[in-house]
Amino acid sequence: MIHEIGETAGKVWMFLNQKGESNLNQLKKGVKADPNLILQAIGWLAREEKILIEKKGRFVTYAVKD
Repeated sequence: MIHEIGETAGKVWMFLNQKGESNLNQLKKGVKADPNLILQAIGWLAREEKILIEKKGRFVTYAVKD
């Protein structure tokens, strides 16, 4: 399972790197993976300090950290 989360983290990071700041719905549409794996991948990337997470209005957005 850890391997699948890591692979999904790579897909999420690549999506954000190409498309820029996105919310969870955009990630779910753009990254072809189980929604639970996407959430786990976000946690993985956050723990490694690879992404920025911000609350903007009623949405939470994700972006690649510079």
